[in-house]
Amino acid sequence: MTAFAELPLHPKIAAALERRGYETATSVQAAVVASALAGRDLLVSSQTGSGKTIAFGMLLADALLVEGVSPPRAPRALVVAPTRELAAQVGGELSWLFADAHARLGVFTGGTAVGPDLRKLRAGLDIAVGTPGRLKDLHRREAIDLSALQVLVLDEADEMLDLGFKEDLEYLLGHAPAERRTLLFSATLPKEIERLAATYQRKAVRVDPRTQGGGEEHADIRYVAHLVRPDDRLAAVVNVLLAAGDGRAIVFCRTREGVGDLHQRLLDHGFRAAAIAGDRAQGERDRALGALREGTARVLVATNVAARGLDLPDVELVIHAALPENAESLTHRSGRTGRAGKKGTSVVIADVTERRKAERILSGARKPVQWSAAPGKAEVQRAAYQRLASDLINDAKATGRDEAEDEGMEALADRLRATLPERTLVALLLKREVSRLPPPLPLQHVDLAPPRGRDERPRSLQQPVIFRVNLGADAKAEPAWLLPLICRRGDVTRREIGAIRVGPRSTTFEVAPDAASKFARAASRPDPRAPQVQIEPVRPAGKPPRR
Repeated sequence: MTAFAELPLHPKIAAALERRGYETATSVQAAVVASALAGRDLLVSSQTGSGKTIAFGMLLADALLVEGVSPPRAPRALVVAPTRELAAQVGGELSWLFADAHARLGVFTGGTAVGPDLRKLRAGLDIAVGTPGRLKDLHRREAIDLSALQVLVLDEADEMLDLGFKEDLEYLLGHAPAERRTLLFSATLPKEIERLAATYQRKAVRVDPRTQGGGEEHADIRYVAHLVRPDDRLAAVVNVLLAAGDGRAIVFCRTREGVGDLHQRLLDHGFRAAAIAGDRAQGERDRALGALREGTARVLVATNVAARGLDLPDVELVIHAALPENAESLTHRSGRTGRAGKKGTSVVIADVTERRKAERILSGARKPVQWSAAPGKAEVQRAAYQRLASDLINDAKATGRDEAEDEGMEALADRLRATLPERTLVALLLKREVSRLPPPLPLQHVDLAPPRGRDERPRSLQQPVIFRVNLGADAKAEPAWLLPLICRRGDVTRREIGAIRVGPRSTTFEVAPDAASKFARAASRPDPRAPQVQIEPVRPAGKPPRR
């Protein structure tokens, strides 16, 4: 670990860090200011929460804080960020970092009126921070002048490409002076990022503190994987939240519809929850984030828009209620916890039909884990009892007896002790306290054993029961996406499903005889997620097909 006092920092930047109580640099902060990298273009890979904003802020000082140079009205530094929230966060960090230098800073994001942006630019700026689309729009309006740029920073570059900003980034890079210094910060370095660096950077030096003794990526995050039945996803999320306690948590869903549904169901269950998705108005997003920061909400239900670029301190738990698309998405989502040296937990919830996909994602992120069942009622209750006991002991230590008990309370305590045995009294009070928590939900048993390979097909499938689903080639049905639907509707695993044959207007499939009765009962129940899909048996086990 390196102290900021040991780094070659501008005195005004060092003073700002000292005032904020920063003493020790993170690995990425120490790496980028090495004297051998002075003035070089950098391609920096570092995990979220590693202090990248201060890292590139220290580098901006080299260009901005030059004695005896009269600054132009046009910005000399441009920072491009993928989201409005991240741009605002970066602007806030740089504001205090450059406070002693009286640097003029403006933040420019979409979703806001353009008038205030134009006024800021006319007044003159040293640092411009913004989202790609708004910056491109301002340049096309000839409102922002890029000709004086000395440093251009792309923050979370991989996310900007994921969000479809490639054309906007290339526009900004193409209109910036060729002799500028370009700093590209990215949590991951996919091939598209490497191509962008090769095109728009000049002999960039790659910096990755994790390969230079900086430690394992997300070393402060513990990964857990729970396997559940298809209908038990909500129960698993509820029980994981209850077992974890009262700390801040983010629950990730894949779609905005999923966010809305899960958010409402958590509210109905008694959780203090807020929601955020990419299509929501900025004011609504700000209120949701504010509720989590202030503690009026404990759980944030979100799409991947919350995976990066949000200032959310002290998130202790991340739950992947829906599997991320890939290992990179898992890494970014999980990076919302375990930040700034604090510990965190990332919980992956997969139903039995998603097991192989989840294992591929975890393996790709270099996070192999052992599957476990989600917390049940007994585990949730044990966790609640332990927290309650700890809270009571801590309260007793922090509060003296004279402060804790007034005369009325002492009289009530004496009356209760005279009426009830002390052990019974304590048990009743504890039970009353625990009953105020949302109740855990029941979970079905799930087999955690590794699934059979293709050559280990159950012998029972040699005489299967045939079922039909009213989806065929006319509905673009394919076995790959029918299998999870069939398993979910019938509450079985893929081990109980045999051949799937897609016909013109319907599809037949095999079910193992020992699972057929259960499958038929479950599949006959109404399905609010797909009410138009109907499943019915075609012929029983052992009965030959009609000729």
